Amino acid sequence: MAGRGDPPEGTPEGFPGGGEDEYRSVVFDEAFVRAAHLQEFSARERMGEHAQAVRSLGSPREGRSGSRQAVLLVLLILLAFGTAIYLGVRNPYQPPADQRAEPLRTTVVPLAPQGTVPGGVPDRLFDHSPVAEYRTGAAGINLPVTGRTTHFAESQVVTALSIAKEYLVASSLEPGVVAGATVRPPRLLLDPDQLEQFDRSVETPADDGRHALAAWLVRFDPRKVALADPAVRVQGTLRFEETSSDTLDVTADHTYTYALRPAGQGGGPVAAASLFTVHREVHFRFDREDLRMHRTELVTSTVEAGPQACGADTTGSLKPLLAGARAPEAGGPVVTDPYATGRPAAPSLCGALAPSAQPSLPS
Repeated sequence: MAGRGDPPEGTPEGFPGGGEDEYRSVVFDEAFVRAAHLQEFSARERMGEHAQAVRSLGSPREGRSGSRQAVLLVLLILLAFGTAIYLGVRNPYQPPADQRAEPLRTTVVPLAPQGTVPGGVPDRLFDHSPVAEYRTGAAGINLPVTGRTTHFAESQVVTALSIAKEYLVASSLEPGVVAGATVRPPRLLLDPDQLEQFDRSVETPADDGRHALAAWLVRFDPRKVALADPAVRVQGTLRFEETSSDTLDVTADHTYTYALRPAGQGGGPVAAASLFTVHREVHFRFDREDLRMHRTELVTSTVEAGPQACGADTTGSLKPLLAGARAPEAGGPVVTDPYATGRPAAPSLCGALAPSAQPSLPS
């Protein structure tokens, strides 16, 4: 008869003590269960579609290892950030410091007419003078074809040329500047190192090679002269050149022709208009800080302007001779054509305006 707890048919042959003896040496204690990576799903969970028999619980060691890796990553990021700050402070190859601008050197040469100043309607004067094919206003100041230099990118070259053009427009074409009402537009574009020199040129202009206002900008005395036509005729060139690894130079060589009339005529007829021509050659310089701050340094400025009397003080406002006027004897000044660009200024303090520079009106 089978013993208590044995199956009715007795203990299976070949397995002494029954099937339980095989697993009596295996102990599933609490530590073993906690360390298990697999856990059997419940009967309800296994009834679901595509259900798996077990799920992974993950290893506690893996959790601890992931935490350590996260901490290590944070430390590495902080170390890299600190190193970058340290190298930025200690880097011996810092950008060059802003260079101090030199004072502008100025030359103003009045051009005296060799006869009576021609007068007439502005359009007729323009059509019968060398400016017949000139463009109007800022359209006459064209940027050249650009490219990079050894140490300056093409975008920096374009910036320098654009600032130079902006200064030329502000100082030669801005109505308020030309009429003597303001000097603010060109002043805003100057290197701060030159502002004191500029302000002194405005307040007390002098023919000393440093403080001639006419070298900074074009200005007429509004009590005596007014524009007969706001469309100023302009033509010239802009050139750029890298002069050092930290400086870029731009040279502007332009001729501006204004139609003027006596002040006080209001909106009346302009039959008494005459042409006044200003030839300006301005040498601009830019360092990297100037390009970044959108400003410029003027190195030299040479101005030839006429018709004017040689004895007139033209260091401040220009003193045009208007239609029908004649210049007093100038003592044989050198004949100078302001429309001939690309040449040095007249070697004397006063030049004679070439007859070909005046309108040739048919009789």
